[in-house]
Amino acid sequence: MRASYDCVVVGGGPAGGTAAAIVASAGHSTLLIEREPVPRFHVGESLMPEVYWPLERLGLIDRVKQSGWQQKKSVQFVTHTGKESQPFFFREHDERECSTTWQVERSEFDKMLFDRAAELGADCYDRTRLIDVKFDAPDSPDDTPRATGVVIRDADGNEHSINARVVIDATGQQSFIACKLGLREVNPDLKKAAIWTYYKDAVRGEGDNEGATIILNTEDQNAWFWFIPQSRGITSIGCVADHEYLLKGRGKPEEIFAEELANCPGLIPRLSNATRVGKFTTAKEFSYMTRKHAGKGWVLIGDAFGFIDPVYSSGVYFALEMGVRAGDAVIEGLANDDLSGEQLGKWAGEFKEGADRIRKLVHAFYDRDFSIGRFMREFPQYRGNVTDLLIGRVFTEDAGRMFPDLQRSIENTRQEKLASMKEMNA
Repeated sequence: MRASYDCVVVGGGPAGGTAAAIVASAGHSTLLIEREPVPRFHVGESLMPEVYWPLERLGLIDRVKQSGWQQKKSVQFVTHTGKESQPFFFREHDERECSTTWQVERSEFDKMLFDRAAELGADCYDRTRLIDVKFDAPDSPDDTPRATGVVIRDADGNEHSINARVVIDATGQQSFIACKLGLREVNPDLKKAAIWTYYKDAVRGEGDNEGATIILNTEDQNAWFWFIPQSRGITSIGCVADHEYLLKGRGKPEEIFAEELANCPGLIPRLSNATRVGKFTTAKEFSYMTRKHAGKGWVLIGDAFGFIDPVYSSGVYFALEMGVRAGDAVIEGLANDDLSGEQLGKWAGEFKEGADRIRKLVHAFYDRDFSIGRFMREFPQYRGNVTDLLIGRVFTEDAGRMFPDLQRSIENTRQEKLASMKEMNA
């Protein structure tokens, strides 16, 4: 481990591993640190098809194909009554190879990225904890501080003060720099929590729908479940709901999970002959965004940049995409000796516009007056647009064209409900 680097990346998840690989591949001295032993467990196994392009950039497509991970070719929704939507098959919208993606074991997937960064020249250390990010004092009260390096503790307990021209914060929901500088803002409308576990021999879809991510609503619509088929017959099953509803005063996680499962008619038959093979894990899934995403000598990526919601499985794709975009901005900044916030975060505006389209879809999902089936019946011309969003193709202006009519569909449902209530009370 050197005393100084061109770039230090903190966090060895998909965002950090990707950014470190990109910067190191350009010949810049790069340090990647991860506090946990690698490989390490992580949830978030379902990938959007658009991961193909950052994985191709990293030279990992063949490696992923040979991994044995479950292929994912579709997404499906199940209503609170148990009615299943028609699957959204990605290939119907795009017949190219990139329309097939994967349901991964995150420990293996993240290690692949960590190892790739090392192959491309980064110094990679796990079991290495960030103690602090070093900043110079600002030149004036209106100025922002410049990141100059990090203080870390290695696997043997020794502390190191390391200088860096750029610090990339990929610390996940810890979001170290954003919290240190007071830049993080929680979305009050999306304070969710999750309880999840793993089952063997759950009933999957058939044919090309076998590897589908399935989103299933509970009967009272207070919660929903994810169903993510993985390799070796294992399926990730998670329950998501408002934090207060799911975890406050309801007993142990396994008891809450069982109560919600009994209230999910679409999931019960899928688990009737399945065996649970994992422990129950809980997590806060609070949605948040950072007010500022880069400054002098630092940039945020992955969940350190922001987190939306697990429902559409956008997290890993967004992490990889940010890793590539931030890595390229760092390379350009180092070449031009411009490590300003404007340079390091030059990609963030366009990225946020795309991410906001997923955010709108998430808000629609949690609106009880929204039905994906009704929307498709009312506006069948948007089926391709919906599939684009589920694929992850959100970085074009055309990607958001359906939202005015989506809101119109919600309002139609709302008005019909009000009319029905008035008729009943008349």
